[in-house]
Amino acid sequence: MAPAFKLCYITDRRALGKKPLLPRIIEAARAGVDIIQIREKDLPTRELVALAQAAIDGVRATKARIVVNDRLDVALALGAAGVHLGTSSMPPRAVRDCVNRDFVSGNFVPADFLVGVSCHSLDEAVKAEAAGADYLLLGPIFPTPSKLPYGPPLGLPTLKKVTARITIPVLALGGITVERVKPCIEVGAAGIAGISIFQDCDSVEDRVRELRHEFL
Repeated sequence: MAPAFKLCYITDRRALGKKPLLPRIIEAARAGVDIIQIREKDLPTRELVALAQAAIDGVRATKARIVVNDRLDVALALGAAGVHLGTSSMPPRAVRDCVNRDFVSGNFVPADFLVGVSCHSLDEAVKAEAAGADYLLLGPIFPTPSKLPYGPPLGLPTLKKVTARITIPVLALGGITVERVKPCIEVGAAGIAGISIFQDCDSVEDRVRELRHEFL
């Protein structure tokens, strides 16, 4: 049975300015965000480990699951809920093989360790699912400055094509606003993912309440 993901908060400490990231992560978890992706690509390993460990410890009393961007080694070492892969990361199948070997050898790996993959086309989505991904982030669906390197937005028609072909959860990413959630759900998205939608708000709890309402 596919995991029931709806909301994925992707972190960006730089976009928060002077506001600390860890309290925002814990606030998001307590508000009901399903997945929190630690995506601090420029952090040195020692600092990334410290942040990820603090995040994992800070959300234990919640249902939120911490996944680490790209760094399978960090995710496995800390007992994170999973790893999220980009287009230049290890292939999902190789990651799944590593996880299975660790699990069999007795190292601590959650039985439901997640492998998420970012995709930008139907072809990439099909390959990621076949390679063992548990969920996909598809984008950019709408125009957004942070996704300009990936070309023009895919739009709702492409999102619909992907969700019609894919059986694992597909979360819409890129230019997501509260008003754009329902159209994404209507074409088959399991949920949404984003940075600014969870960071450019005074209250994450209020924002999550708004977003959850769009799923009704």
